[in-house]
Amino acid sequence: MGAVYRCVDRSDGSEVAVKRLLDQSQEARFEIEARLLASLRHPRIVSAREYFTDPSGDFFSMEFVSGPNLAELLDRDGDPGLPLEDVLTYVEQACEALDYVHRQRIVHRDIKPQNLILADRGVILVDFGVARELDWRSGTAGVGTPGLMAPEVFAGGAVSDRSDIYSLAATAWTLLNGSPPGYTRRGSLKGVPPWVEQALLRALEFMPEQRTPSAVALVADLKRRIVRDLGSDLALSVPDDRRPASLLEAVVRTAAGVFDAAAASIALLDEATGEAVFHAAWGAGAREIVGVRLARGQGIAGSVLLAGEPIVVPQCRSDSRFASQVAAGTGYVPVTLLVVPLRRGSEVSGVLSLLDRRDGTPYGADDVGRAELFGELAAIAVDLGPTALAGHEAD
Repeated sequence: MGAVYRCVDRSDGSEVAVKRLLDQSQEARFEIEARLLASLRHPRIVSAREYFTDPSGDFFSMEFVSGPNLAELLDRDGDPGLPLEDVLTYVEQACEALDYVHRQRIVHRDIKPQNLILADRGVILVDFGVARELDWRSGTAGVGTPGLMAPEVFAGGAVSDRSDIYSLAATAWTLLNGSPPGYTRRGSLKGVPPWVEQALLRALEFMPEQRTPSAVALVADLKRRIVRDLGSDLALSVPDDRRPASLLEAVVRTAAGVFDAAAASIALLDEATGEAVFHAAWGAGAREIVGVRLARGQGIAGSVLLAGEPIVVPQCRSDSRFASQVAAGTGYVPVTLLVVPLRRGSEVSGVLSLLDRRDGTPYGADDVGRAELFGELAAIAVDLGPTALAGHEAD
């Protein structure tokens, strides 16, 4: 799908890694994933710097992480596996990254030793699986790497947070054993305490619902202590005396997760001016869009606020209603967009915007009904007056 190059940033002389898209059929997805990765800020995750295009193709640059990946470390020092304490440290650090990523409603999809680099600051998670969904029915593996991917993924089923947990447990098993676990006959881990093996087996359960549920739980199971929270949430909101920030941020974060969006935002009607004010946002461009005002009828969101009807735009950049100058100001111009009204009875109090499905496919008419139902629920949640807020705090 792509190639990665070691490059020099001429502006400051620093080394960077640059990924170039080779499969142009994946252009939309490449851009969406690049911008989503750029919004992540965590010391255990490779940081993206810039997405750009030129006549030779599509690219995005990332920090250059120096150090061996864990597969190289295993090949070099494995006998046949690596020391237990080292592996537990690597897994704990990988879990710090996964805990943050999963709280952003993102699934890595390809956890394996090759994608965990041991740098000066510890293990760094790289390669977020851009356009890795290949057709397993044609004989190619699905999302992930055979031997390390969860059984439900190998069978072409749904990918979830627990798919990553399986892959990380399989990675730990590989680092301890020198080879990955099988799906049925796994043998045992020689020289490893039974409680460590049992913890990994719980994370390697065949059925996702029976599996260790989270990265935090896996570390607690392995090391009997909780992962430190080194991350922060991507959801942002403007101060509002009537609406708890945590509530607004939870709504946009949940909307992004439910609709697999790279970004989501809520704009509410300012009755004094008649404008739509973006009160909360999650994901790419969130920091820049919060607080922005749109006049009624301006852009897609303003048009929905004026007419009270949902609008789905398969290709934003060719739609005359799209407020491209506003999007350009946020540094994030979406490919596809779905906007629905926040309605309580006959009144429209705001709009919910969903930007870019993460798999690169456009939003369509089939998504509108579900989004409207979510919008009705969101309207009830965010339309809290002082009396309702007092009741909320009392609870």
